[in-house]
Amino acid sequence: MKKTILSLLTFIIVSLLGSCAYADSNIPKREFRGAWLHLIGQSQWAKKTPAQQREYIRSEFDKLQEAGINAVVFQVRPAADAAYISKLEPWSKFLTGKLGKAPDPIWDPLQFAIEEAHKRGMELHAWLNPYRVTTAPGEVLPADHIANKHPERFFKYDGKILFDPAYQENRDYICEVVSDILTRYDVDAIHIDDYFYPYPKKGQSIPDDKSYAKFGKGMDRGDWRRQNVNLLIEQMYKTIKETKPWVRFGISPFGIWRNKKNDPRGSESNGLQNYDSLYADILLWMKNGWVDYVSPQLYWELDLAVAPSRKLAKWWSDNSYGTDIYIGQDLRRTMGTPDTKAGKPNELYTKIKLSRELPNTKGAIWFHGYWLTENYKGAHTQMANEHYPTLALPPVYGDKNVVPDQVKNIRIGKDKQGKVLLEWDAPAKNGKVEKETDPVKYVVYEFLQGEKQDLNNPETIISITSDTAVVLPGVPEGNTYAVTAVDRMNRESKPIFLYGKK
Repeated sequence: MKKTILSLLTFIIVSLLGSCAYADSNIPKREFRGAWLHLIGQSQWAKKTPAQQREYIRSEFDKLQEAGINAVVFQVRPAADAAYISKLEPWSKFLTGKLGKAPDPIWDPLQFAIEEAHKRGMELHAWLNPYRVTTAPGEVLPADHIANKHPERFFKYDGKILFDPAYQENRDYICEVVSDILTRYDVDAIHIDDYFYPYPKKGQSIPDDKSYAKFGKGMDRGDWRRQNVNLLIEQMYKTIKETKPWVRFGISPFGIWRNKKNDPRGSESNGLQNYDSLYADILLWMKNGWVDYVSPQLYWELDLAVAPSRKLAKWWSDNSYGTDIYIGQDLRRTMGTPDTKAGKPNELYTKIKLSRELPNTKGAIWFHGYWLTENYKGAHTQMANEHYPTLALPPVYGDKNVVPDQVKNIRIGKDKQGKVLLEWDAPAKNGKVEKETDPVKYVVYEFLQGEKQDLNNPETIISITSDTAVVLPGVPEGNTYAVTAVDRMNRESKPIFLYGKK
């Protein structure tokens, strides 16, 4: 439901006091507000029973929704493993405590997370790491693990096992994992993070001499490595679109493509470079249309000399080739760094303001979601009351001229407990085949008597839900309601109104 009356009053009071400089019109109706929830390195998951894990997901999703988040980026494949039922890869040790050990009793975290996100009108983006196999030296893999079946297709770096990006068989396998998820789960996006070729370690070189001799064909080694990653990205994109065209493909790369001192197209920065160190040419992927959104990890302070996120945010917007940019933000640094230029105790205000002002930037993803739900340095409170006080739909994808059918038969009813409901009927589905225009959620608007019936005003949204009913606080007198259907591409139907009695 929409923020409570109390929280709205809090927002108004805070605004009047000057803590939040946004006018209501500057808080958009459409904005990507994501949060990463990772399994890797999170020991609390394996310490919980399946029932406790389910309750943990519910609780985390509730808190994220209260903070205004509308998309959860949930890690389901940290390292050639699975936080879901899979015939291809073993159960994740980060979920159960031991690689290959199934939950007892068995359950499916990905399916549960999808259902819980969709109940709340939120998106669920399945987060995979493409190349990582082990996370620590000496880790033992099951005998039937693909890295044991085909050791020639893998290499060790920094004591850890990784897929060798040079092998087409590896690209096919990774895409098979993606296809398996897509065919069995109703995810809204496939999301991969910043690990391509491994982050460099001093004194170590990538041991790919054999595969280079086999496949390199005299190419420059760096160009060859980049081409290997390009081939995976292109194939992943095609796999997604051929399986479910409405599912988005998102990538969250390291925050610097190249530094300007090395390439005139680069950014005013002096840090590690995707292009040269990780062999990830993100600009090419955006230019070729192989990715739907990019969330560069601008985890640094606004004016950090080596990597100023203020300048980098503008650089990514200016070099997006029309791809949606959702800035990846580090919540801990953001809340722990005073913004002296803006006269603010932290950088949250300016970073959100930047994401709303830059032309190709349509939101942010926060790392990590646990800091947000824990209200680190008041982050949850500040987001809920100042920056995300109204509900928001994610950006539209696809042909904007195509919209889902309208809902039907809007009415007032009551549930078994006597609570007053606003109800409606979903648009009729044509057959059982899933389509991008299928309605997957609904937006409910409430207009007070005499209030302008403006569906672009996010303050009038009282619910974004996958249900076909919402509970009202009482029998409406004079208020007007409107309901729209939203399809898999986040396109909104024409509204149907229920006019209140004057």
